[in-house]
Amino acid sequence: MEPAILQSEQVPDGELVKQILSGEKRLFEQVIRRYNQRLFRVGMSILQSESYAEEAMQASYVNAYEHLGKFENRSSFGTWITRIMINECLALKKKQQRVISATDQSENRINMATPDSVLANKELNMALETAIARLPEKYRLVFFLREIEDMSVRETSQALNIQEPNVKVRLNRAKTMLRETLSGYMKENVYSFHLSRCDLMVTNVFNRLGIKT
Repeated sequence: MEPAILQSEQVPDGELVKQILSGEKRLFEQVIRRYNQRLFRVGMSILQSESYAEEAMQASYVNAYEHLGKFENRSSFGTWITRIMINECLALKKKQQRVISATDQSENRINMATPDSVLANKELNMALETAIARLPEKYRLVFFLREIEDMSVRETSQALNIQEPNVKVRLNRAKTMLRETLSGYMKENVYSFHLSRCDLMVTNVFNRLGIKT
């Protein structure tokens, strides 16, 4: 499996999809590893729970794999799979809201602000994630997609199904709600999805799809 992964690291998404559809099913591992970080951050921005974010990620990868033949290149593959993740997260959030009281949600939000993985500067990470968690969801999600995942205005507009001017307005609003000092630390410190978790995600998704590693 190692050689296939190494050879596919620089392969464009569209070509990788073609190879998977032609029978190279194990190459879907490269898709998972390529998008784990983005989908995890999207999941955290909506669900604010690592376990629920990973649950939504697994469901999104299974959904994407099962409908891979329907990807039509109307948008980038990254935008397509991001939209799948957003839909999974919103569905899961609705399910949660039906069974959890408003008080429980508030308590969980506080407890979930600290990531399970202890990074080099724990206090900084807690401050960053707490500040981001306090953003209203519509601003928080745009902020993650544009500033942390480097998605374009157009891609973000397509992923969220909103107009491009609204993307710009929400991003500007999000920035004004965060301290200026946050921007320099975002990509290095917020909601990192480490290699060990990446390996486990590949294993879990392949098990659900019945793909042998």
